[in-house]
Amino acid sequence: MAYTDCIVLAVHKDKLADYKKMSRKAAKVWMKHGALTYTDCIGDDVKPGKVTSFPQAVHLKDGELVVITIVTYNSRKVRDAANKKVFADPAMKAFNPQTMPFDPSRMFWGGFKPFLSL
Repeated sequence: MAYTDCIVLAVHKDKLADYKKMSRKAAKVWMKHGALTYTDCIGDDVKPGKVTSFPQAVHLKDGELVVITIVTYNSRKVRDAANKKVFADPAMKAFNPQTMPFDPSRMFWGGFKPFLSL
C-alpha cells in the first residue's frame, strides 16, 4: 500500500491562479523524485467546527479557501528519499516563502501510513 503526505493550507481566492501555477511546478519536482501522484483539492464542504475543523486549523480568513495537497509514494522509505531530493532540487529555489501565494506559517502537513484499504 502507498504512503501518503497531506499538506493543508489556506489560499485567498484572488491568489488561486498563482497557487495553481506554483503547485504545477512543485508537482513536477515531486513526481521527478518518486511521487506516484500529486493532487490539489479545494475545500468544498469544510465548515468551521465548534472545537476543531480545517478552517480553524489554517486560521482561515475572509476570502480564503482551504486547500489540501495529497502526495502518494510507494512507501515511507521512497517518500523520505524523495523529500530529501525535492528540497535539494535547484527548481525549489524559486519557491520563496516571502512571495508564495499563501501564508506558509498557517500551513501544516504530515505523513500517513495506510492501515485499511478496500
